[in-house]
Amino acid sequence: MKTRKLGRTGLEVSALSFGASSLGSVFRETDDGEGIRAVHAAIDAGINYIDVSPYYGLTKAETVLGQALKGIPRDRYLLSTKAGRYGTDEFDFSAKRILSSVEESLQRLHVEYVDLLFLHDIEFVPGDIVLEEAIPALDRLKEQGKIRFGGISGLPLRLFETMLSRADADAILSYCHYSLNDTSLLGLLPMLEERGIGLVNASPLSMGLLGTRGAPDWHPAAPEVKEICRKAAEFCASQGADIAKLAVQFSTSNERIPTTLVSTANPDHIVRNAQWTEEPLDEDLLANVLGILAPIHNMSWPSGRPEYHDASAGVRKERAE
Repeated sequence: MKTRKLGRTGLEVSALSFGASSLGSVFRETDDGEGIRAVHAAIDAGINYIDVSPYYGLTKAETVLGQALKGIPRDRYLLSTKAGRYGTDEFDFSAKRILSSVEESLQRLHVEYVDLLFLHDIEFVPGDIVLEEAIPALDRLKEQGKIRFGGISGLPLRLFETMLSRADADAILSYCHYSLNDTSLLGLLPMLEERGIGLVNASPLSMGLLGTRGAPDWHPAAPEVKEICRKAAEFCASQGADIAKLAVQFSTSNERIPTTLVSTANPDHIVRNAQWTEEPLDEDLLANVLGILAPIHNMSWPSGRPEYHDASAGVRKERAE
């Protein structure tokens, strides 16, 4: 599989990467054995980067991933986990908790270090705690050899604009902003590229928006967004195509997006996703789908503290310039 450099880290990451959230039964009840086989299938398919978090399945995802990684040479994969978020409304970005969180993650993952540690969903806490406590903790963990690089993750793009103007990061993890229905992440690329900040893109299916079953009930997108995304998926199906394939190909084909995370606990599904990245895009199908999605292009939703979004809008439309 094609690899690309992750900013100034120099890490060579596969264009498609493995999001281990599914191993924590986040989307459906999963079989641990099947999840372990999915990890092995991903690595065998050429995927070399895996991302997880103690938040996924309340440590279950890390535990299952740790079992899967036993016996696999450490140089065959790059690994990131996260710290700071531990439940739906449970956040702790104090330096003490970040340090202890990493120790716990390393034990569950059965590794001595992780290549990347992301501060998880920092839009939910005041920026000062991240800057004064969590960021210095990343530097300390680097000195200890527990992590190689550190970064931040979250949904609002304004979050990255704000935080990266006040602190440095080796990488960011952004989700739902480079997909068929939302390419607003492109507006952030010039700053990231200029500063050599690595980029991990996640959720090419926009957390389930892009599918014939329709978005899950919990999805925060507006009804209009859900309906038009469903129409796009149904159009693909009427053409004998799978919008999931188109979405994965679209997100992984952009050379400026180093890697895109997909999550599944099904070995066959991850192998199929990997194969899709090697196949050419159907440009005609893509043009038609983008046309259907045009009315809701770049429409997102609020997440976290109000300073990172227009709270009065309900649905925020971000521009990619």
